[in-house]
Amino acid sequence: MAENEIIAGLDLGTTKVCAIVAEQSEEGLDIIGIGSVPSKGLKKGVVVNIESTVQAIRAAVEQAETMAGVEINTVYAGIAGSHVRGMNQDGVAAIANREVAAEDVTRVLEQAKAVPLPGDRQVLHVLPQEYIVDEQDGIKEPIGMAGVRLEARVHMVTAASTCVANVTKCAERCGLFVEEVVLQPLASAHAVLSGDEREIGGVLIDVGGGTSDIIIYVDGAVVHTSSIPIGGISLTSDIATGLRTPMAEAERIKVKYGCAASRMVDDDETIDVPSVGGRPPRSLPRRVLCDIIEPRVEEIFAACRHVIAETGYTDMLASGAIVTGGTTLLDGLPELAEEVLGLPVRRGAPTGIGGLIDVVKSPSYATGVGLVKHGADQLAGASAPERTVEVATSRGFGRKIGAWFREVF
Repeated sequence: MAENEIIAGLDLGTTKVCAIVAEQSEEGLDIIGIGSVPSKGLKKGVVVNIESTVQAIRAAVEQAETMAGVEINTVYAGIAGSHVRGMNQDGVAAIANREVAAEDVTRVLEQAKAVPLPGDRQVLHVLPQEYIVDEQDGIKEPIGMAGVRLEARVHMVTAASTCVANVTKCAERCGLFVEEVVLQPLASAHAVLSGDEREIGGVLIDVGGGTSDIIIYVDGAVVHTSSIPIGGISLTSDIATGLRTPMAEAERIKVKYGCAASRMVDDDETIDVPSVGGRPPRSLPRRVLCDIIEPRVEEIFAACRHVIAETGYTDMLASGAIVTGGTTLLDGLPELAEEVLGLPVRRGAPTGIGGLIDVVKSPSYATGVGLVKHGADQLAGASAPERTVEVATSRGFGRKIGAWFREVF
């Protein structure tokens, strides 16, 4: 990778669009710019309003560009939602020269993903779990090993082609070239999971605005991905209904006073709740708010527990569960999640980065930071990184000029 490479991640969430810019140097990855704006163009992780999403992307990118002092042309964009599917597949290929070469690995991975897919779906990721050379299993890096038969076990992630196209279209209308569309929980895992947690088994639960995304690691590899269509916006809606207050005020109250475990709240604590229709504000016990939040949080993690149990990996999750996403900032949420899941739980925030770490070291930025870390890994592993980056950047610049002409003329 070229020195001081600029990498940008674009986290398209149901409640916010976040752009993060990082600089890759010899010392590591430094966050140098952040932009975050409210979003109304997505629902449950899927674009439902192109224009609103474009406006949010443009505003977030401009914030990040101003802070970083650079121009963003190329981004790694995140995607999530119930349309995403994960499946475990096997592939087999003959080893050409009795020694595994990079071409053999490529062929076996291509063979593993050669499964019939509906016309409206496409492959996002093929994530190797292990390789088998002549019945010797458990191999992580097969290149250079002697043998005649190579097998691969992979986790393949697919998504609805239209949803991927809409994400790409929104970015392109802002003059951005999408280098890769990345599964958001995979990006979050890059940011918050340690190598040990992946190795001994762990589940990451990313509780976003519209969805709660699950990714399970066993023996250092992804074995399951799925999404539950419940998230933080459901809590906000419950609060707005239960306290009879506008949605914007419900979100503010949730962030400022919310607690997922009502037993942690004193009986004499009160909060001021604005009313609707010009009525005067009311003073209510804080416990009333927590009694609204707690059942919904229990529902989210009960659904996660059901999904994890169905996979059959519960007994292999020695490191427990890691919860991340903005909703997990609620007081008492990890404690309640631990009770419901029956696993050790910790709150995950981005690690392994420098620069504006005090700003982004929050579960809210896990996906955005993970996207730039994923981008850094991809560029470092590219066979011709300088050429790849050059082509991507020039295409991004061309799209930016094209977008400008469309707006002016």
